[in-house]
Amino acid sequence: MTLALVAQRAGVSVQTVSNALNSPDLLAPRTLARVNEALSELDYRPHQAARSLRTRSSRLIGYGVQPMPAGVSTPVHDDFLHALSDSADRAGYRILLFAASADGEADRYDELLREHSVDAFVLSNTNRGDKRPAWLLKRDVPFVAFGRSWSAREHGDWVDVDGAHGTAAAVGHLVAAGHRRIAFLGWPRGSGVGDDRARGWREAMREHALPTRDLRVSSVNDVDAAREAVAPVLARATAVVAASDTLALGCYRALRDRDLSPGRDVAVVGFDDSPAAALLAPALSSVRQPLREVGRACIGLLMDRISAPGGAAQHVLLPPELVVRESSVPLPPA
Repeated sequence: MTLALVAQRAGVSVQTVSNALNSPDLLAPRTLARVNEALSELDYRPHQAARSLRTRSSRLIGYGVQPMPAGVSTPVHDDFLHALSDSADRAGYRILLFAASADGEADRYDELLREHSVDAFVLSNTNRGDKRPAWLLKRDVPFVAFGRSWSAREHGDWVDVDGAHGTAAAVGHLVAAGHRRIAFLGWPRGSGVGDDRARGWREAMREHALPTRDLRVSSVNDVDAAREAVAPVLARATAVVAASDTLALGCYRALRDRDLSPGRDVAVVGFDDSPAAALLAPALSSVRQPLREVGRACIGLLMDRISAPGGAAQHVLLPPELVVRESSVPLPPA
């Protein structure tokens, strides 16, 4: 299909069809409508490579995939990436995946800008020492991050899930179920995401006038490490809120080491609502992140930034949803 055929069907010049595709504001409304009708009737699709040469836009959004430790499942990342790709496609863009270094160095980003003319980037796994936001801002490259920078000075646009809201909801649910000794199994201090989830537990416990002393324990995000870390607190708690489903699974194993049952003897609530949560026995209550909404919001902010560079940074904080299952049933009557 060529522009000449579209021009013939619409009764206009080839240049007019080109203007309709690339600079529609130059045409009178009636002319633009006639060309669009011809484009639709002929099911015309512009050749993206040729269009990129004319507009110097690749319609590509780079997303760096960082290496994960062996044995760590990433269903949350997978769900987010699917939502991101779908939202980008609806906006007329494609997600370009590339291997990013675990330390956040910007070499790969510079290479993609030079060799592939990537239009923008989506960042994830942000942390306090992340160099990417400041590097991209200095070069006026549009980007949005899934996750806050957790530094004293925020850099650029971001969309994040309110982890503190999620763990506070878990505490509120357990309090309503009759629990008063609610432990928190989190990650070591210093992780922005982990500290945020711990803060939600701590503030909710304070709101309900419940004790927190000797009820917080920490572990790396590993089942066996969590199993060992949570063991000492099980004698003092009737419920455990975990910072991830991986940690919650470690709690399950620690309970069974003591011939105790998750849900019946000690309630357990995880975070992320991974696919395994509903398959465990008993099924795990967990905080579900709104990943489809995150993907849509990321692309929405990115389109705004591409079309209108400059201006104040935009931040979107989305609440998660507590999914209640068998692992957090109410306590039996005293």
